[in-house]
Amino acid sequence: MVIKRRLLRQRLRALLPPLLLAALALYAIWPWLPLSQAARPRTIVFYGFSILGEAMNNGIFPAFQEEWRSRTGERVEFISSFAGSGTITNQLIMGVPAEVALLSLELDALRLSDAGVIPPQSWRSLPHHGVVNRTPFIILVRPGNPVNIQDFDDLARPGVRVVHPDPLTSGGANWAIVAEYGAGQRQHPADPEAGYRLLQGIWRNVVAQASSARAARTQFENGFGDALITYEQEALYDRARGRLNAEIVYPRSTILSEHTLVVVERNVAPAERDVVDAFVDFLWSEQAQRIFVQYGFRSVDEALNTSNPAFGKIADPFLIDDFGGWLSAKRDIVDAIWRDRVLPEVGR
Repeated sequence: MVIKRRLLRQRLRALLPPLLLAALALYAIWPWLPLSQAARPRTIVFYGFSILGEAMNNGIFPAFQEEWRSRTGERVEFISSFAGSGTITNQLIMGVPAEVALLSLELDALRLSDAGVIPPQSWRSLPHHGVVNRTPFIILVRPGNPVNIQDFDDLARPGVRVVHPDPLTSGGANWAIVAEYGAGQRQHPADPEAGYRLLQGIWRNVVAQASSARAARTQFENGFGDALITYEQEALYDRARGRLNAEIVYPRSTILSEHTLVVVERNVAPAERDVVDAFVDFLWSEQAQRIFVQYGFRSVDEALNTSNPAFGKIADPFLIDDFGGWLSAKRDIVDAIWRDRVLPEVGR
């Protein structure tokens, strides 16, 4: 019996090195085996502008993961990042590996095109020319509206303190500038300087700026200013959850911001092409558009917007196309009027 045990131990010791080598070989080739591929999740890298976080992380991503799993049996993992639209555009230009990005404004898509990150006008081949959802620009004021702000004009009154996102890094800030200018022009169409004067008056009263619409909201919540110019979506989302310590004022005339999706083709690996394409298509599906509406964004399908009674009424909404698109608006309003005239005059 002792001899048999000794022989068994000798055989086991002799088998140990080959078994270890086999285990190491299996470990090395495991990622390429069919079973391992089936177990590993598919991956999508998504970048979005600041206020998208909750809608994407809690609504859109889980819905697509479930839809893809039920259709293919595969798991999808999202790697996401959210910041000011100008910030994520700069990151994309510097080479972050995002495959899909939802930008606050088409102007940032044009910057990516100019930098060679995406093909020119590639987003325009997508549904609605790449616009995934919309939201108007509104004014947040302190509870009870103590300084009686009813419209953009009131933000230009002496002594009113305005919090504003920074146009150098925030897409929302650029939308806000066009909203302010456009409100002045549309209320006084016979006066070519009406938009300029309203911009000048508002920016004379800006007391704080932040890198994104979300960061400007944080400044306002921390006690800066009497009013904040921001997206309706973020205010509605927080109000629905009892987190809005402010009141919403709807200007008579304001802009509907439109948010542009881009696909960074050079970052999409062939193995992930089908899942990335499916996710892009999903964003315009009725299911995804209803999720956006639930989270306070207005759908590109107007009929779906009636399902959210919290959306406020705007007497005179307008679009960036009313100013010839973002190239014209950037040249004629943001640069020629706000940057070159208003900022020097208000000492900024």
